[in-house]
Amino acid sequence: MKILILGAGRVGESLAESLVSEQNDITVVDTDPARLASLQERFDLRTVTGNGALPSVLRAAAAEDSDMLIATTHSDETNLVACHLAAQSFNVPTRIARVRSSEFQDHPELVGEGAFSVDHLIVPEKAVTDTIARLVEFPEALQVLEFAGGWVSLIAVRAYAGGQLVQRPIREIRAHMPTIDSRIVAIFRGDTTIYPDGDTLIEPGDEVFFLAATEHIRTVLTELRKMDRPVKRVMLAGGGRIGSRLARRLAERLDVRVIESDLKRCEALAAELPASVLVLHGDATDEDLLEEESVRDMDLFCALTSDDEGNIMSSLLAKKMGASRVIALVNRRAYADLVEGGRIDIAIVPAQATLGELLKHIRRGDVVAVHSLRRGAAEALEIIAHGDSRSSKVVGRRIEQIDLPEGAIIGAMVRERGAGKFEVVIAHHDTVVEPEDHVIVFVSNRRMIPRLEKLFQVSVGFF
Repeated sequence: MKILILGAGRVGESLAESLVSEQNDITVVDTDPARLASLQERFDLRTVTGNGALPSVLRAAAAEDSDMLIATTHSDETNLVACHLAAQSFNVPTRIARVRSSEFQDHPELVGEGAFSVDHLIVPEKAVTDTIARLVEFPEALQVLEFAGGWVSLIAVRAYAGGQLVQRPIREIRAHMPTIDSRIVAIFRGDTTIYPDGDTLIEPGDEVFFLAATEHIRTVLTELRKMDRPVKRVMLAGGGRIGSRLARRLAERLDVRVIESDLKRCEALAAELPASVLVLHGDATDEDLLEEESVRDMDLFCALTSDDEGNIMSSLLAKKMGASRVIALVNRRAYADLVEGGRIDIAIVPAQATLGELLKHIRRGDVVAVHSLRRGAAEALEIIAHGDSRSSKVVGRRIEQIDLPEGAIIGAMVRERGAGKFEVVIAHHDTVVEPEDHVIVFVSNRRMIPRLEKLFQVSVGFF
């Protein structure tokens, strides 16, 4: 595909890196020539310097020949105007805009056809908030991803010494949980990817990805690690867009405190957040403030400001002072890789949390959901299998008969059984894929995704 990306910031850079590796024709537009030069040094792509909301710049970027425009600049207005121009002046088939203001999401009539001609709206703050909210529900997990309307979940968890299945072969899962079906789709041991079979041993410290019906997730978790106490008290450092969204979402059932350094922002938060949320004016790296507000009693501390170093320092301090679990928002991926798994339990890179939302609109075939895993090194996709045994290379075949690319594993299917009822089928070697199954595929090597997309395409005769 010929894809035009506006904005070479964190999101644009992550997206370009992901798409270039899949042999797409990428052009990136930004007003900063130094940032574009850095991208060109690392990736095989074309760059254009200028404001993407100007027709002359879009023309220079060959917008008229593009299959898709993705506007990811820091300006909502620039992104929306660019999408409108792409539709009206250059006939770009698909337009995607990243926006920060929730008002555009709340009023779709402002951005769709007849307005700014945006096909898909991406709100990064919502993606990050959803990610953290799921981690609050499953505090033992490193990552929690939902598929098929929440019927199936993919969980990443760190195995610990003493877990019932740790240092035992995977085949014993069935003996431990005879009434529950689950599938371990990958194990990461440091930088090494292990494709598990029945004889694979789970070692302490392994990062284990498993699929199961969402209703069974907590039971499977107990087999791999000790269960943490439920989250009841949360402290958020930073009352920006993400902090305020998360506070509002958690306030219904949890004790929430927000620390914000800007006094005017504190006053605004106190007025707009539920009365149960305690808003504090101060610095989250102030040891006296954290002590006074009993950070040692917090089940979860989240550092959510725009300052990477401040988030890392406040998280380290909160952990040292007794917070049970800490999460830091870290924009620089290198920083996140450096600090996660030590004193900081989880480092979330906002650009990576947003990437899956973008990719699901780019993937070929009927892709319903895409989740980026391990900072973009792997992906999990939900693809609807269409056709029949004659027109499809997937439908009507057992899993062992499907020519999956290396590093791809089908973990589960979700089938509609009528009257709004669904069945979760964990995939085994003899499981047969049926028409219209929602197939959950784990891919450890992104370079194999074009092959996977082609595998799920139906022949022309089907139509």
